[in-house]
Amino acid sequence: MPNKETLFENLHKEYHPMVHQLCLGFLKGDNSLAQDLTQEVFINTWAALKNFKGAASYKTWIYRITVNTCLKFIRDAKKNQHLPLDEWNKTLVNTEPKSNSESNPYQPLYRAIGQLKEVDRLLIMMVLDGLEYGEIAEVIGIQLGNVRVKIHRIKKTLKNILQNE
Repeated sequence: MPNKETLFENLHKEYHPMVHQLCLGFLKGDNSLAQDLTQEVFINTWAALKNFKGAASYKTWIYRITVNTCLKFIRDAKKNQHLPLDEWNKTLVNTEPKSNSESNPYQPLYRAIGQLKEVDRLLIMMVLDGLEYGEIAEVIGIQLGNVRVKIHRIKKTLKNILQNE
């Protein structure tokens, strides 16, 4: 088994794009903030590396760290903003620079995802990242059937949001 530094470098190299994509979707396409949150995920991964037991794959484990980091970001943002999360989301959507949407064709999708509930955002980003439903169930900690139902509902909600935009 490689030493901690080598293992971390390998994990970072392999999973950085996946983590960044999840954070990017979570933050409605704000690349700068997504980079900061991605860095926070890997700081947390480094700190937790000594506790990895091997009960899950590294991919599932890092996803769980990403989910927890994103949820912590929400809690902290809610405390610091003193706004309800829905209002905070509206503020972020309304303050996005217009050039960002021009350079990123997925910006409408990110904005639509940003209007979802916290866990729903994470679920749909995992789907978009290509995770199997079984892996998603393991990361989120819910039943496989429940994952299917939630994802179906999320897709319907996103379709409605995008059609009304």
